[in-house]
Amino acid sequence: MDIIDNINHPLDKSQAFIAHVRTTDKKKQTLATHLQEVADITKKLASKINASEAGELIGLLHDFGKYSVSFQNYIQSGTGLLNPDMDADYVDAVALKGKIDHSTAGAQWVWEALSKYGKNGEGKLCGQILALCIASHHSGLIDCLKPEGVNGFNDRITKDDDHSHLAECKQNADVLILDQAKNLADKPLMLAMFKQLSLLRKNEQHGQAISEAIKCFYIGFWTRFLFSCLIDADRINSADFENPNNASFRNKTVSWDIAIKRLELFLTEQLIINNDTKINAIRRTISETCKNRAQDAQGIYTLTVPTGGGKTYASLRYALHHAKKHGLERIIYVIPYTSIIEQNAEAIRSVIEHEGDQYPWVLEHHSNLEPENQTWHSKLAAENWDAPIILTTMVQFLETLFSGGTRGVRRLHQLANSVIIFDEIQTLPINCTHLFCNALNFLSAHTKTTAVLCTATQPLLDQLKKPEKGQLLIPKENHLIPDARQLFDQLKRVEISNKTKSEGWSEKEIADLSLSELNSKGNCLVVVNTKAWAQALYVYCSKKDLDVETLFHLSTNQCSAHRSELFQRMRARLAAGLPVLCFSTQLIEAGVDIDFSSVIRFLAGLDSIAQAAGRCNRNGRLDTATVHVVNPAQETINQLIDIKVGRDKTWRVFSEVKDKDLLDPENMALYFDYYFYDRADEMAYPLNENQIGRTDTLLNLLSENKFNTGAGVPLHLKQSFMTAGNAFKAIDAPTQSVIVPYKQGKQLITELCGIAKEFDAANYYSCLKQAQKFSVNVFPNVWKKLLEHKAIYEIHPGEGVYYLDDRYYSPEFGLSTEADGKAEVTIL
Repeated sequence: MDIIDNINHPLDKSQAFIAHVRTTDKKKQTLATHLQEVADITKKLASKINASEAGELIGLLHDFGKYSVSFQNYIQSGTGLLNPDMDADYVDAVALKGKIDHSTAGAQWVWEALSKYGKNGEGKLCGQILALCIASHHSGLIDCLKPEGVNGFNDRITKDDDHSHLAECKQNADVLILDQAKNLADKPLMLAMFKQLSLLRKNEQHGQAISEAIKCFYIGFWTRFLFSCLIDADRINSADFENPNNASFRNKTVSWDIAIKRLELFLTEQLIINNDTKINAIRRTISETCKNRAQDAQGIYTLTVPTGGGKTYASLRYALHHAKKHGLERIIYVIPYTSIIEQNAEAIRSVIEHEGDQYPWVLEHHSNLEPENQTWHSKLAAENWDAPIILTTMVQFLETLFSGGTRGVRRLHQLANSVIIFDEIQTLPINCTHLFCNALNFLSAHTKTTAVLCTATQPLLDQLKKPEKGQLLIPKENHLIPDARQLFDQLKRVEISNKTKSEGWSEKEIADLSLSELNSKGNCLVVVNTKAWAQALYVYCSKKDLDVETLFHLSTNQCSAHRSELFQRMRARLAAGLPVLCFSTQLIEAGVDIDFSSVIRFLAGLDSIAQAAGRCNRNGRLDTATVHVVNPAQETINQLIDIKVGRDKTWRVFSEVKDKDLLDPENMALYFDYYFYDRADEMAYPLNENQIGRTDTLLNLLSENKFNTGAGVPLHLKQSFMTAGNAFKAIDAPTQSVIVPYKQGKQLITELCGIAKEFDAANYYSCLKQAQKFSVNVFPNVWKKLLEHKAIYEIHPGEGVYYLDDRYYSPEFGLSTEADGKAEVTIL
């Protein structure tokens, strides 16, 4: 006899069918309660794209398959609710350890209900979208068409009833749930959905033609957005049932007036304190311009300001006033490097957050420690960007837009009703260009999202070679600083000295130039392209007659806590007029607030040289300063394609504009024109046979999918969502994060090893979050060496979180593949 055979009355059903069992006290959440509560949340979230009823329906049906006896037996066995003395005769506890399909039944139900409507397949399109969301809510969006041409959606939607249990679930379902679903899944819902989808197929946007590929991308992205609403609603409800106190911290009402008042007071005080230089006067003008333009309509804007122009506070001022003007929910900063996130987060916190606030204003989200294959519990605990001001990395942002699975996409809907500030937008990965542009155009046009592209070196994302694949749609009047050329002339503080030569510079020559600049200017920053060169020059100069406190080395082999300490020491010495000679990779360039009297930059992209120049005479204390550009005779950068191509295009610009200011905005535009033109074929995210079985692009997989051999398959959406998501990596080279034993990192490693996560998840994740600052991202070749040396260990078996043997972390260079932190200085 099955455990629910005797259930006949709807009230009894609602009490007997279980969705979750709380681990702490074994309290049961009924399935009807879970479905209704998730429906309510999804309805609210989906209103962001005017799809409330669609969201309500998928929320109501997402776990419809849990009405099967198989699933109920499974959950009761898995949570220890079955009495082994009574139930062993009819429950195979071993067999029930596998997965029971509980997502197909709801997908089949909604497809049956909606696909019959419409003369031209409107109901099939709407039904397919909703069925996809339901069927995919534990796996990530599935392929409509698989790469080999198989109709993946049809395979799923026609799954045998013995496995989907649809008929059984219809029989067992709560009457109230079924009635609500039937009332929703009717022609009016289909018409409302189709109206929204029709808006995505307009032929023009801001006066520019929209290709068929972009229209298909938009519909696929709309589907992903709706899916995001369901995933977050499901995770929120599950997490809040497990930890009821969570609910009180969610969805706090934001008072932008409070933040604005605090920022304006801070800026007024700064005006009094720093009213002494020409640069500060220009910074104030930029800030006032941003404040005034914040009253403009929503859209995509650029903020092109020379380095040192005060972009952080100016963009914050714009964002706060703009959010208040348009009633927006949050401000999101997208920043290329964690070091800048920490710097900017601290700057914003110091102004906006006060002791005694009901909630923290600022959330940093840039952890690389959580493993890709998360446990169910860690998925529930993942961040969903529910805070007024978010600071995250470009990697995290792109994964939210395009990654597979459910972890990243959960945050997607939070981009709606927001101001997104892209700091140093020129660092956008080249292969993501078209995908990024299409996604941002969608968010701007359809989700009340405003985007601001901030940089001193604005890439030409609205002037791409192949606009039919997607480029940013930025009206001419949406440049917050209309006359960037005049601003660059006013803020000019450095001269670029092109010291490149045909034979290149030797290690000795570069070191001697560095020491000469140190002696004559009092301090010098040397920015190189590779870690090997940074180490080599540091070691060379360490053998000279220098005070050990003068010499600094920076690279991403050091954890961010280590680098932060070095930055503090350097800033203190620079402020005190003490000598500093720093050898750094390009991590110091973009957005780091530090001021040297002299900079030497290895030949690289002109945008990188401009960013390095922003660390020279930053505050205008000197009449003028010099950035020396040199080219090393030997440099291993063939695998560093962005640096190599950028270097070659800069050399071309240098040869063509010999007598002009090399950092003139016109020269920068010329550089990006060359850089983007030659790399146009890389911008749609190329994929090869090893990745998906054929040559294609991620953009095609997420739009028309027209090269698929499944041509003619009766599907309205043909996207290979799962294949694209699995192939997507925001950075080309996958890295593995490892916690390093630097200062407090040692203690955190000890604590993490001693915590049983299943019994003390809160403390575990608290320690893991702290460990962000004590982690280093390691490339596969280095990871392999560390494994061979047995230098890394797993915190807990199977969790995918690792720590480093302390013999492999150097106080000078950070992580090393040699014991006792020996320097790796080979530059050949």
